[in-house]
Amino acid sequence: MESLNKDAIKEKIIESLKNVYDPEIPVNIYDLGLIYSIELEVKNNYTYCTIEMTLTSPSCPVSDSLVEQVSYYTKQVPEVDEANVHLVFEPMWEPSKMSDEARDILSASGAAI
Repeated sequence: MESLNKDAIKEKIIESLKNVYDPEIPVNIYDLGLIYSIELEVKNNYTYCTIEMTLTSPSCPVSDSLVEQVSYYTKQVPEVDEANVHLVFEPMWEPSKMSDEARDILSASGAAI
């Protein structure tokens, strides 16, 4: 798989992950900055995707659900055969990791950022 193809697949994964929302925040997890890395590896024409993600809080009550959704939406990309999602808490999430679009949405909803 050429790097150009990997980049295109990563873009598809990012678009798919924008369907996952923290139920308490009206912004998708990618724009919130919860996805730290997306790595692709191909072995014997089988594509593995490893995602490192975090949560807005280590005590997030829906952490299992979010991890399952990230795996599900990653595997919705036709080129991905397997998705492994790892929760990490280093570095800790902070509001500065959000995209400008996420800030605008939260600002418009009256949330303090």
